[in-house]
Amino acid sequence: MTEIILARHGETKWNVEEVFRGRMDVELNETGIKQAQLLAGHLKDTRIEAVFSSPLKRALKTAEEVASPHRLEVQVSPGLNDLDFGEWQGIPLPEVKEKYKDLFREWADSPGTVVLPGGEGLDNVTARAMALVNMVVAEYKGTVVLVSHRVVNKVLVLALLGLDNSHFWNIRQDTCAITTFNYVNGRFVLAVHNDTSYLRPLRAAQLADF
Repeated sequence: MTEIILARHGETKWNVEEVFRGRMDVELNETGIKQAQLLAGHLKDTRIEAVFSSPLKRALKTAEEVASPHRLEVQVSPGLNDLDFGEWQGIPLPEVKEKYKDLFREWADSPGTVVLPGGEGLDNVTARAMALVNMVVAEYKGTVVLVSHRVVNKVLVLALLGLDNSHFWNIRQDTCAITTFNYVNGRFVLAVHNDTSYLRPLRAAQLADF
């Protein structure tokens, strides 16, 4: 059996301000760093074989915190990179809603059909992220942590459950939350979803799904 833990990176300033991030290399804020440390503490007694991360700093810092107690080197994977939001990157949510009214409506209603201007669509993310997952289950038989982003985790959850990206808004993934799948007899079984119980010491307000 292979256990795959999907971890979202800790909080950033742009999560709080609801600014589209995508490939913009935003760093963790103070809360995000504390979240990453609490996640690391939560997983310190788990026998982790490998930690993979998106190349972006917010994910990489989170992954480094997780890997440190296990003396593992984080393996950077482009397959875990965030959705390329193209022209939306660096723009606050209200401005995107105003400037791209029709496209944003389609994003809200049919996310699986949208290819963002100057960016990519959800199916592109699924293809590259699943390529990494397939490699992981072929090469590892223990616990592997994949640290990435809200969009990446959402499409992976859907793909591993056999659902398409039209269900994107049916999945929630909070900052620094983990979702766990067990790969058994050729099947991915959801064991834990969107767990943030270890973040309670922060007593931080829950952000919107953004």
